[in-house]
Amino acid sequence: MPTDARHVWVTGRVQGVAFRWFTRERAQELGLAGWVRNLADGRVEAWVEGPADRVESFVSWVHDGPPAARVTRVDAHRSEPRGFAGFAVEPSARS
Repeated sequence: MPTDARHVWVTGRVQGVAFRWFTRERAQELGLAGWVRNLADGRVEAWVEGPADRVESFVSWVHDGPPAARVTRVDAHRSEPRGFAGFAVEPSARS
């Protein structure tokens, strides 16, 4: 099965609503690897990689996110997989 990777930025009400934790849960359910973190500007950034169909499913999911989130924009850029193992919630990035 082809491996795909996406670098994703999610804009909207996505911090303070457990977005990172739900994102990790969804990625793990799909068997994907990567990471997610909050950005200083209020967005959430994620890297996800795995089977192409599952990566697509993940990207579709982040357009809605968890119940309390209000996503207004998703930027997802195709990238070369880096060989991550597992999916981590990373510390918040500083400006």
